[in-house]
Amino acid sequence: MAQVLEFKLPDLGEGLTEAEIVRWLVQVGDVVAIDQPVVEVETAKAMVEVPCPYGGVVTARFGEEGTELPVGAPLLTVAVGPQSSGDEGEGSGNVLVGYGTGAPPARRRRVRQTVPGRPAGGPADDGADGRVAPAVGRGPQRHNGTVATAVAPNPVRPEGPVPVISPLVRRLARENGLDLRQLTGSGPDGLILRADVEYALRAAAQRPTAPAPAPAPAPAAEPAAGGETRIPLKGIRGAVADKLSRSRHEIPDATCWVDADATELMRARAAMNAAGGARISLIALLARICTAALARFPELNSTVDTAAREVVRLDRVHLGFAAQTERGLVVPVVRDAHARDAESLTAEFARLTEAARTGGLTPGELTGGTFTLNNYGVFGVDGSTPIINHPEAAMLGVGRIVPKPWVHEGELAVRQVVQLSLTFDHRVCDGGTAGGFLRYVADCVEQPAVLLRTL
Repeated sequence: MAQVLEFKLPDLGEGLTEAEIVRWLVQVGDVVAIDQPVVEVETAKAMVEVPCPYGGVVTARFGEEGTELPVGAPLLTVAVGPQSSGDEGEGSGNVLVGYGTGAPPARRRRVRQTVPGRPAGGPADDGADGRVAPAVGRGPQRHNGTVATAVAPNPVRPEGPVPVISPLVRRLARENGLDLRQLTGSGPDGLILRADVEYALRAAAQRPTAPAPAPAPAPAAEPAAGGETRIPLKGIRGAVADKLSRSRHEIPDATCWVDADATELMRARAAMNAAGGARISLIALLARICTAALARFPELNSTVDTAAREVVRLDRVHLGFAAQTERGLVVPVVRDAHARDAESLTAEFARLTEAARTGGLTPGELTGGTFTLNNYGVFGVDGSTPIINHPEAAMLGVGRIVPKPWVHEGELAVRQVVQLSLTFDHRVCDGGTAGGFLRYVADCVEQPAVLLRTL
């Protein structure tokens, strides 16, 4: 007899208590393998594909797309084979994004599957590397009124679920209306790669197509009486609203700012990039200046324990940076920024920015920051008084760099000028410390050689 196991929405870490179902990746009746992604959810921090720790047949799903579920609520049920059959139905034992099945990892071994019309011990076992070729079709196979799940643990891939690993590949296909089931993957064992999706999209673009129907209006914003439009504060936008409100409520913040001549910094960057090798981004140089300044003024790399009434100084710099996306404002975090050189910082900023753009950031990449760098100059503005990213203690803001009249070496000249601002928690330091930090940053911007003295 098949056993029905319930899979509940796991704790996705970082204190998250709920998630919204964005898209189901399986249907009732589909055969799923252990650790196969079954649903895509949106938390207050990121989009996450949730894998199921059981292998078997999906018998029920709980919640429609757009439904918000609390952690611990049922997600789906899976009918698995008898436990005596060996590996079938056992949990993966993996710990993923802060949760696991609690069972030890199953011993991987070859399994001979029985399907109606095929003798036991037939060619399902390929014998080459211990893996088992798929022996089931979409949904359960019925024989004499019973359900034969015939599911073995990964790396078995049933024919129903498409062999795709990367969430970015799924997203790319979904956003372009491409059915992954129609593709043949070029990766190992038919795995569908990003290159396969891009090739299919290019081929489709060369074929004449009928006009697509107009998309249905999003249900998130609904007109109310009197011409009003109400937009729910949920998901990332709701989380940002809560965090900003808490910051304003708890943190007695103050802001100081200064104009700086960035001409020499821009020249230094141009010379570094002209020397060959990987290109260095401006934000990476600003980040390098930030970490050097925090080493001199560690008060600003801290947080406040309100319950204990203590300032907690932190010995590692996890540098957050503000990134505006279609889904709202997010702050990815560069881990151990103080230990990275300009080239490593450039690469990590680029990786996290791309992940933010595609919605592929993990909760771990969006939390744990100790100081934030906010380059609002990309919006074409000179200055700002940003709200501190709670529970951090400070944020450095950088405006646009534009040519302006400037007195240089006693003469009026046109120089590349930038406005720098520092918003800080007045509980962790006084204005003298904050001013010293900002002045040091400005000195490094104006004379990059100042930074070399601290390395």
